[in-house]
Amino acid sequence: MINYFKKYWKALTLFICVSLIILLSYALPTTKVSTKVDEKMSITKKKVKEKESDNKDVKTVFVDVKGSVNNPGVYELESDKRVIDAINKAGGLSKNADTINLNLSKKINDEMIIIVYSKVELSTYYKNNGNRNATCASLECTCPDDFNSACISNKLSTNNTTNKSSSKTSGKVSINSATKEELTTLSGIGDSKAEKIISYRNENGNFTNLEDIKKVPGIGDSIYEKIKDKITL
Repeated sequence: MINYFKKYWKALTLFICVSLIILLSYALPTTKVSTKVDEKMSITKKKVKEKESDNKDVKTVFVDVKGSVNNPGVYELESDKRVIDAINKAGGLSKNADTINLNLSKKINDEMIIIVYSKVELSTYYKNNGNRNATCASLECTCPDDFNSACISNKLSTNNTTNKSSSKTSGKVSINSATKEELTTLSGIGDSKAEKIISYRNENGNFTNLEDIKKVPGIGDSIYEKIKDKITL
């Protein structure tokens, strides 16, 4: 028996070595593939977490899109979207639409009303308000409706007569057009709060009702109660 192993030990040794080489050749690529798969999964999970983190503070709002769009209605959008995004959500502009008096880049907010007028509607409106050229130049791009949140300039602040003149008549301060100096005449409104009111309306458009002024940082119920009878749109 010993002589038998002595005779074939070289062959057995060679067989064992070849077998080990073959086994290792299969094992190593598997390990590499497994490592690459793990790396890809790790990267994917990281991207998902980053995306979730980015969207964590983004809320949704509801916007009412009316007029010359293909699918008028109420739509839910992320709060960082713009007027143009809301219009596209509503199927885009119809053929007779005219957006000359709209701020398409304005950020949307909850309960916002966006009205897209037709060319005929605007032409009639501008002509009836003394603009024979049927453009928004002389009327500073006002809208026929006071509640159109997407308008460049609200009818209340500019429409042949301004809020300043109406303020003088009523003795009230217009929160939509008053200057910093005029706003500071209100009880509880100093330079800082006056600047915040102006910044708010520049960023979000004109106030649509008096209580909207409470959306301005630093102006709560107590200040509103003091000034509500002394302000106007």
